[in-house]
Amino acid sequence: MDAFAIRGGRPLAGRTRVYGAKNAALPILAATVMVEGISVIQGVPNLEDVHVMIQILEALGADVVFERDEVRVDCRHLANTSVPADLMRRMRSSIFLMGPLLARFGEVVVSKPGGCVIGQRPIDYHLRGMRALGATIEEKHGYIRCTANRLYGSSITLDFPSVGATENLIMAAVLADGVTVIENAAREPEIVDLVAFLRKCGADIEGAGTPVIRVRGVHHLREAEHRIIPDRIVAGTLLIAGAATGGCVAVEGAVPEHLGAVLQKLRDAGIRVDVDGSVIAVDGRDGYKAMDVRTDPYPGFPTDLQAPLMAMLTTAAGTSVIRENVFEARFRHVNDLLRMGADITVDLRTAIVRGVPRLYGAAVEATDLRGGAALVIAGLMADGTTRIEGLHHIDRGYEQIDVYLRDLGADIARIRI
Repeated sequence: MDAFAIRGGRPLAGRTRVYGAKNAALPILAATVMVEGISVIQGVPNLEDVHVMIQILEALGADVVFERDEVRVDCRHLANTSVPADLMRRMRSSIFLMGPLLARFGEVVVSKPGGCVIGQRPIDYHLRGMRALGATIEEKHGYIRCTANRLYGSSITLDFPSVGATENLIMAAVLADGVTVIENAAREPEIVDLVAFLRKCGADIEGAGTPVIRVRGVHHLREAEHRIIPDRIVAGTLLIAGAATGGCVAVEGAVPEHLGAVLQKLRDAGIRVDVDGSVIAVDGRDGYKAMDVRTDPYPGFPTDLQAPLMAMLTTAAGTSVIRENVFEARFRHVNDLLRMGADITVDLRTAIVRGVPRLYGAAVEATDLRGGAALVIAGLMADGTTRIEGLHHIDRGYEQIDVYLRDLGADIARIRI
């Protein structure tokens, strides 16, 4: 197994460039199964989750080539509609195959998906929506079989603006007969990117990025090329790391509009934030103060950056209150922050973070993707050496984060243990 060894206390400084968004790449790769041709997806990050999705596509019969940051997917000869259970257990985003396979073939068999354990993430919204489109669903022995001679447009209102359910239902509705209206839809930029790809393929979709999305079904999708949007969560993580270490970091290639709530919170903490086109820079040399933050669906503060921000706030002047409104078990990183000297109290979905003068290096373990990123930031801030195990979680969402941080002046090494 690998671990990170971080000698903290060094302010980050310099410029770096963000790569394509994992949370946009995965549903778009899933959508390629509806295209009876070759899809070319560019800007794809080289991540474990991407490789798992490619393995799933190949198991379904697709020909896939991944070179540099480009993935070419040929789905003209798909021969299987059952997603391998061992691959589904490795990644929650495998559920995205449900809508596309059902739409193209009228049948799909999946098992319950895996991924980070960050709280209840039931797929009820997905299943309820598929039933509304005309699918018959059987659940038995941990497997879910969806069948439909044809899918038909319907009006669907989500109880919660679930990103995954919104994306899955859009993909299922693309090849359905008639018009589908999804209300209380999620508004994340990754959904807008998925729709941009589908529209290049000939889909008829309106309202992406708003609470109401309308999909008029078409008979087939043509092949297309598409470039993935930049990863706003990676960009936010690097900016928070720069500020947390009292450094000056500029991230190139970002979309500032996708990070509005994050940049505002950094400003609220007293950190200087400058935006120049696609370059975002932070200056944390004057320190920062405590603040309150609550996570919410986009355009609110993203739950994926709650843990990295908490790491920063452990040494802020004053007391911060963090309210987690998306996933109820997203404070698993707190125990390891406590081992490093943080002063945090958790009450259900609320964390009270009392700023301390400094953190101290310790042996800790990442238990989920974003919590792992928080421990990396804490290690960069801490006096002494921090060893972080469980890197497979971090590698699922950050491409060579140690290399990016070393380029900014961090003392971080990947070691074999």
